[in-house]
Amino acid sequence: MNFDTFEPVYEAILDDFGFGRDADERVRDVAADLATPFPLDRFGDWEGKTVAVAGAAPSLADDAALARDADVVVAASTAADVLADRGVAVDCMVTDLDKNPETAAGLTREGTPVAAHAHGDNLSAVREWLPRFADEWTLPTTQAAPAGPVRNTGGFTDGDRAAFLADHVGAGELVFPGWEFDDPEVDPMKARKLDWAAHLLRWLERRRGERFAVLDGRREAADAALEEILGDDLVGESGPEGGSTDG
Repeated sequence: MNFDTFEPVYEAILDDFGFGRDADERVRDVAADLATPFPLDRFGDWEGKTVAVAGAAPSLADDAALARDADVVVAASTAADVLADRGVAVDCMVTDLDKNPETAAGLTREGTPVAAHAHGDNLSAVREWLPRFADEWTLPTTQAAPAGPVRNTGGFTDGDRAAFLADHVGAGELVFPGWEFDDPEVDPMKARKLDWAAHLLRWLERRRGERFAVLDGRREAADAALEEILGDDLVGESGPEGGSTDG
C-alpha cells in the first residue's frame, strides 16, 4: 500500500469522524523529529509466512492457540499483554500508545519491533513515550502522508494497520485471532472505528485475493462503502476470492 492509493480512504475517514488532516500532520512531524528510520526489510522473514494479526477483543484468550500456531504474530495494542500471559511471544506490536505504552517501550528494549502510531489526538503520548523507546526497534507510522522516517503502509485502527503492515512486507496467509466487530462493551466512537476496520480489511482481502473468515457476514456492507469511495479503483472485482458475495 502506498499513500496515493490510500489517500481517498483516508479522506473519507477524516470526513466521517470530523478529524483534521492538519492535526495528523502536526503529530506526524513531531514523531519524525523523535524517531530514526526503520528499514522494513527487517520484516523480510515474514514473506510468504502465516501471520496472525491478533486483535485485543475478549475472544483473544480463547484464540491464543491460533496465534501460537502461526509463523509470525503481530499484536494490536493490549493483545500483546494477553498473549504474553499465555506464553505466546509477539514478533511485532502495533499501537497508538493509548493503553499500554509501557509494554511497547519494553518490547523495543528487548529487540521486538513496535509500530508506534502518531495521529491528531495523541501528541502528548508521542512526546512522552517515543523518547523511551529503543530507536532501532521503533517503526513510526502515520495515517497522513509519510514524512522522513514516519511510514504509512495503510490502515486506521491498530488492528487493521497491523494487517496492512503484514501485507506490505509480503506476508502469506493472514489469520485473525481476537477480533470482534460487534462488541457491546465499546462506546459509539469505538464501534464506528470497528466498522472502518472491517471496511479496510475487506479492501485488503480484495487486494490480496484472499478470504478472511473474520469478515463473514460483513462483505456486502463493506463493499458498498468502499465502492462509494473508490469506484473503479476498487480492486478485486472478479473471481471467487475477490467478489462481493458475502459468506
